[in-house]
Amino acid sequence: MKYYFSKTINESFEGAIEKVTEALKAEGFGILTEIDVQATLKKKLDVDFRPYIILGACNPPFAHKALLAEDKIGTMLPCNVIVQDKGNGAVEVAAIDPMASMQAVENETLGEVAEAIRGKLKKVVESL
Repeated sequence: MKYYFSKTINESFEGAIEKVTEALKAEGFGILTEIDVQATLKKKLDVDFRPYIILGACNPPFAHKALLAEDKIGTMLPCNVIVQDKGNGAVEVAAIDPMASMQAVENETLGEVAEAIRGKLKKVVESL
């Protein structure tokens, strides 16, 4: 099973982040964390890396349902969405497929939540 959804778009890196953030917002997600991988690798390892951002997206009602269904599921939250510069004006956006990450957890209620989030994240990526 593929563990992510992705799409490559012709957009500036900053423009892609804005579009992704707005598309996530339209599906009820907020951004809890933003990790600038390029800056972190430069600071910690002094290596150059392409522009790459990890957005920690959360849909509070679904996160609440997931936590009620499985109290350790916080280890898999939030849903990560990446935006990375692929060069030549191409930017790839990829989101975790929560169904893939939840396979190890045998909980029917959690499966229903993961399926709903899967649909929302897939819609976000496809809308770009």
